[in-house]
Amino acid sequence: MSEEWQRNNLIALTFMFALIFVGRFLNKKQNSFVLYTMGVILMFSSIYSPLRSYLSGNWNIATDLPLHLCGISALICSVLPFLKRKQALFDFVFYTGIIGGIMSMLTPQMNSFDGSQFAYLEYYVRHSIILVMPIFLLQNYGMGLSRKSMINTFLNLNILLIIIMPFNFYVGGNYMYLAEPPQVNNPLVIGEWPYYVLWFEVFLVPLLLFLFYLSKIRLSQIFRPAV
Repeated sequence: MSEEWQRNNLIALTFMFALIFVGRFLNKKQNSFVLYTMGVILMFSSIYSPLRSYLSGNWNIATDLPLHLCGISALICSVLPFLKRKQALFDFVFYTGIIGGIMSMLTPQMNSFDGSQFAYLEYYVRHSIILVMPIFLLQNYGMGLSRKSMINTFLNLNILLIIIMPFNFYVGGNYMYLAEPPQVNNPLVIGEWPYYVLWFEVFLVPLLLFLFYLSKIRLSQIFRPAV
């Protein structure tokens, strides 16, 4: 709740709300341009950041793979605008992008922060986009969610857990914070390992339900879409 935290989140929220709101008054071609731009930014970030760490000699397999929830969501969002069949990936990233993005904004933890302005700006730009892109697709592209999307997302997240947890122990990493809790005051982190992981599972169910029903609210009911 510092002044820096308030400033950064206010700017991010203003950007996201403006993007979603303005999208209601753009035509399909203009909205596609906005969506492609977000994808290109994430794609550039996903390639440039690890390359930058590697060239500086700071790349580490235990910390610099895109295996955190937000990193996985960013990779999906970077290719999603360019795919014709988006539904399956959209279902997953709608939940993971919004949950991961909100948690990263509320309790920011920059694991590989090198002190540069680029890394600082990149953190907020990346997390803003992975949060806003699925909402943008929902509101301005007419995409929706089925009840099955909640079950599939829950199962897919647990498949990732089964894969990433032993990988963490093998490389000494903490991807998806499955080896130790994040070093922030996150209200969803209860207890030490492995109990906080079990609590994640408990909290995940109402979060999925909440986002599913929230997805039924459409701006088209309030604002006239562009012709």
